[in-house]
Amino acid sequence: MNSTGRLDGLNEAFSKNFIAFGLCIIINCINGAFVYTYCKSEVLHRDPRYVLYIHLVINDMIMLTFSVALHIFTYTIPLTFAPCCIILLILLTTTKNSPLNLAGMAVERYIAVCRPLHHAQICTVQRAYALIALIWVVSLIPALTDIMVVLATQPLSVFSRIIFCYPSYLYNTPYHKAQSMAVQVLLFSFVVLTLIITYLKVLCAAQAASGSDQASARNARNTILLHGVQLLICTLSFISPLINIISLSIWPQGRTVMLFINYLLTELIPRLLSPLIYGVRDKKFSSLIRLHVFFKYSNSIENKMNLVAPWRKSKQVLQ
Repeated sequence: MNSTGRLDGLNEAFSKNFIAFGLCIIINCINGAFVYTYCKSEVLHRDPRYVLYIHLVINDMIMLTFSVALHIFTYTIPLTFAPCCIILLILLTTTKNSPLNLAGMAVERYIAVCRPLHHAQICTVQRAYALIALIWVVSLIPALTDIMVVLATQPLSVFSRIIFCYPSYLYNTPYHKAQSMAVQVLLFSFVVLTLIITYLKVLCAAQAASGSDQASARNARNTILLHGVQLLICTLSFISPLINIISLSIWPQGRTVMLFINYLLTELIPRLLSPLIYGVRDKKFSSLIRLHVFFKYSNSIENKMNLVAPWRKSKQVLQ
């Protein structure tokens, strides 16, 4: 979230909001194509792997929408405590959802390769939805705790006060800082350990397998390795304050420009790269995207041309 709000001139503020809004529309349209493909393909609904993947896409779309909305509100609409807390609640929750979702996807691939006989019983669609619900609960608890601490430590007048809606400004008590650090360390320690363990297990299975089993294990190993890349992308939003400090120390004169560039690179662009890398790489999903999105679009254009063609032919006959 960009915090340059009131430091920019009118033209600069308009340009930043226009860029952020445009990127939001483009990225959500691309990710929306993945969601549309999933909704149109019954075969994907029966695979927990794609249930978790599409949850990752939808989660990033929600995060992107509220992040850009908050960025625009910073320049246009003064926010009071209640709406700011709601926006931050959604943003902080969806930010933590992504790495936990990646850990769940890695475990599913590990079971598919190392426990293939039990995969159908363990990894069901119902359990995938239960895991998604658990992810939301785990991510929601720290965000709710932040709000409750503010309510317990601040006077009632805070509800009507116009505030600068940014986590470090609103949640600025020593408890908030300690809780934020502890949650981030525990969260990423758990996710990193999960990815490392599942990767090593699948790597051993790939070396011991032969034929088609070896190819399947190799694909699963590469998928888990890709989850690690996606995790690095997710960490950009958590280390954004550190990146801001380093970049501002290098170029203090361009404060507002550097903060906005960091906002684009750590908050907006990763919302496209993470789902796009996985969705395009997966052969089944990429083929279904071409079937339901691109072929349908080309067919609609062809149908329109066919509707116009008879009129052109009749006009030529009259001439």
